Amino acid sequence: MPAQPERASAADAYGAPAPDTQPRLIIRTADLTIVVPDTQEGMNALTRLADEFGGFVVSSSTSRVADNASQGYITLRVDATRFDEAMNRVRALALEVRSESVRGEDVTAEYVDLDARLKNLEAAEAQLQQILKQATETEDVLAVYRELTNIRGQIEQIKGRMKYLSQSAALATISVTLIPDALAQPVQVGGWRPAGVAKDAVEALIATLQGLASLLIWLVIVVLPVLLIFAIPIVAIVLLIRRARRNKAKATEVRAS
Repeated sequence: MPAQPERASAADAYGAPAPDTQPRLIIRTADLTIVVPDTQEGMNALTRLADEFGGFVVSSSTSRVADNASQGYITLRVDATRFDEAMNRVRALALEVRSESVRGEDVTAEYVDLDARLKNLEAAEAQLQQILKQATETEDVLAVYRELTNIRGQIEQIKGRMKYLSQSAALATISVTLIPDALAQPVQVGGWRPAGVAKDAVEALIATLQGLASLLIWLVIVVLPVLLIFAIPIVAIVLLIRRARRNKAKATEVRAS
């Protein structure tokens, strides 16, 4: 069974006992973002690295991000016993390591528990097979057969999980994002930096909007009430003057008639 070289202690991280003969199973994964001189050459180098370290490429893709530049993504599996060496080789390809994260999941306890359950189920299966050979009644045969089918399903499920854990611990996963060096450099023409200009423009817009908002608040809270105080008497006087003029005009028409 492929596994990590470390030996499990009497009690692992899950609190379950693990025999001294059980190799510790640790699933190792890593994610890196690196800047490389050429994306395609970097992808080819990582593909060769996977083969050299007893693994394979799980997936790879590139996407064009500029006229002459592509960004790459690749996930590879490598022999877990050479994980640190493989990581150093990946870093050696980079002009700059932008980000890196490494994780390790100890699944020894789960594997040991599954192994114990498997042995119990296999023992139960053997007993049921003996009972099936001795059964004579049809109902008894069917009942034992159903139980055997159920146990066989559990056995296959456990074996599948154990195989997955074993293989996952045997081959570490390294996912790499490759950024071409030209793309990594900030755009700059004659001292002009679009990013800086955009930042200044956004700051100016925010300042302008803040000024307009402040002015509107002052108009609503201070200026508008004051204008209303002065406007109400003026409007009243204007209305009285118009009414007086209309009354005068009507009196003049009556006298003329």
